[in-house]
Amino acid sequence: MSTPAARGHPMAKELAGNTGFLLSRLGFAFKAQAMAALERAGFEPHQYPVLAILAEGAPETQATIAHALGLDPSRLVAVLDTLEEQGAIVRQRDPRDRRRQVARITPEGEQRLRALRAIARELEQEFFARLGPDGLTQLHDLLLELAAERDPGFR
Repeated sequence: MSTPAARGHPMAKELAGNTGFLLSRLGFAFKAQAMAALERAGFEPHQYPVLAILAEGAPETQATIAHALGLDPSRLVAVLDTLEEQGAIVRQRDPRDRRRQVARITPEGEQRLRALRAIARELEQEFFARLGPDGLTQLHDLLLELAAERDPGFR
């Protein structure tokens, strides 16, 4: 069954006037485009944020990564398994707590992250082209301000 928007019908004025609805709707649209682009390039959706976290330096525990991304730990393990099979990360026991595993990015992972960053830049430029560079910067700053208030990971 197609939605009214898919059939070319205008969005209800009430919904178009609701900023939260617009943000959510655009977020879903961006996510769909990103997932399709990542799949075409042979990546899984959660690989980019995992590699980006690991590229920041210190090895991270699986629990820390899952918490930072808001991912179910079992879903994260599947992502880490794939990245490890691809040689993008290595996992080993945490020397401070042998019950935990820590992950590190490898040179192959850094190469994959560069490719993922290029895809992300291209998607962002295409999706937000209408705003221009100044508009995109302004939108980003506003969203970051809201994120810092609502999500401890952005503080």
